[in-house]
Amino acid sequence: QVQLVESGGGLVQPGGSLRLSCAASGSIFSIYDMGWYRQAPGKQRILVATITSGGNTNYVDSVKGRFTISRDNAKNTVYLQMNSLKPEDTAVYYCNAHQTYYRGTIYPESWGQGAQVTVSS
Repeated sequence: QVQLVESGGGLVQPGGSLRLSCAASGSIFSIYDMGWYRQAPGKQRILVATITSGGNTNYVDSVKGRFTISRDNAKNTVYLQMNSLKPEDTAVYYCNAHQTYYRGTIYPESWGQGAQVTVSS
């Protein structure tokens, strides 16, 4: 099972930018489809962005044009670049490795510990 560790969260003013990183270890990172989720206080965890093992990306409507997900397989890392941040982006952001079937083996889903992002003036 892959282990995931997020970094890069913090406090930023509205309109500012942050970049989250998620470092993976313990498995073959390049085979995983990866995602970023977020959970605001009192709300359910929602999917924000995904990137497939082949590099295809998808975003929830509320972040399209502002957030960019990317991956560097050589560094076993997935990123979430967040621009034009709004107060409603405030949440704990979680990195996720989707369950994957590869060469006869099931690689289970894995979650990071979460990174707090607070957008406030």
